Amino acid sequence: MGEMEDLCVTECERCPALVDSRSQIVNGTGPEDADILFVGEGPGAQEDSQGEPFVGRSGSVLDGQLRIVGLDRDTVRITNCVRCRPPENRDPTADELENCRGYLEQEIELLDPDVIVTLGKVPTEHLLDRDVAVTKEAGSVEDVRINGTPRRLLICVHPAATLYDRSQEETFESALERAAELAGVDGSDNTSGQTRLDGF
Repeated sequence: MGEMEDLCVTECERCPALVDSRSQIVNGTGPEDADILFVGEGPGAQEDSQGEPFVGRSGSVLDGQLRIVGLDRDTVRITNCVRCRPPENRDPTADELENCRGYLEQEIELLDPDVIVTLGKVPTEHLLDRDVAVTKEAGSVEDVRINGTPRRLLICVHPAATLYDRSQEETFESALERAAELAGVDGSDNTSGQTRLDGF
């Protein structure tokens, strides 16, 4: 059916259309004990060819914004709802999301992150199981049970949104700041080691 070793899916044929359109399975990247897990929708053309999530333009935006809030791509984990590129970059279907759901849940379980950040509409709705107005709700934190375990989920716009709409940059940045706070990473050089969460 499909095999998962640690956090990586090594082979899977559950979605015939995706098996046809992918050149490889794109697994998550980042440390296996990262405090923050970013969840995107699925691989695009660049991700499919390089075998890594968020390596195209969206990836550059994400990397740049992570640095601004004092995070680093090497310290966070980045994955997708589906691990294979949908043809023509269409949205993954409900069946495809469902087929890949077990892998995502297993990754979340093994990682046990402090916060899950959903990038855009598809991953947010997939994990919250409701309609989401991402632009309006970006930056808000929800408690959600994933596979029976309570998790904190932070809604965030997709990095690509900032490329088409400059006003989204601030939304994106403040959501990432919130993620850093939740994970206890303080972007400012605060020597006392206190995070700004104390103020809440």
